[in-house]
Amino acid sequence: MEFRSILYAVEDRVAKITLNRPQAYNALDMRTFREFFEAVSEADADEGVRVITITGAGKAFCAGGDIAEFAAELDRSSRLLKRMTLLAHGAMSRLSRSRKPSLAIVNGVAAGGGIGIALGADLAVAAESAKFHLAYSGLGVSPDNSTSFFLPRLVGLRRAMELVLLNRVLSAQEAVAWGLINRAAPDDDLEAEAAGIAARLAAGPTLAYGAAKRLLHQSFSNTLESQMEYEAQSIAALSETPDFREAVTAFGEKRKPAFKGVR
Repeated sequence: MEFRSILYAVEDRVAKITLNRPQAYNALDMRTFREFFEAVSEADADEGVRVITITGAGKAFCAGGDIAEFAAELDRSSRLLKRMTLLAHGAMSRLSRSRKPSLAIVNGVAAGGGIGIALGADLAVAAESAKFHLAYSGLGVSPDNSTSFFLPRLVGLRRAMELVLLNRVLSAQEAVAWGLINRAAPDDDLEAEAAGIAARLAAGPTLAYGAAKRLLHQSFSNTLESQMEYEAQSIAALSETPDFREAVTAFGEKRKPAFKGVR
């Protein structure tokens, strides 16, 4: 499809998704939700892509849902939000289930559904000036966009309750300390920091990344014995891939492996 509310590009095996409504702090309206779903789906399906990054244009990462659109559709708000969440949740599910690692690059404020995007990515880095604000209860609604799933798993139930019920705003450094994101970088260094992480992931063993993601997500609902059986099946299957053979050969030859990320 033609993208207007986001920018989408693939460079050096990295799919770059940029929310591109800077005049609205990259708030998520219906078109943006639709385009975000399409972009994530395209990146997941493209065999030339080995990592997915998400960021925002301008000064914000994402201000959450577009309140201006909500105001214009007050008489149809339930139907509007059901359609929005269908697209949003489809995108977040695809992002989480993709074998390709994902990186959120939080360049400014992340609020509401924008936090959901940051939490749903496998890794997240932020500018030191970034702020994190759930904001849902301020609008009289509850969280969406995968936020209620990932938030308590990352920060614990008590802290999740504090962020949701009290609308506490976290700085980037607090977000690191709470486990909301992986690291914070000086604003001027964020792009280079993120590019380095993306390049490292893009050069890595994509199939192994996908299997590891799946195991980690499954671990919350499996017994110890079930989890260990899935581990055994996964590592045995991966031992038959070209990347495993390359890694073992490279170890013997005392060089870095050149992973291809294919079966």
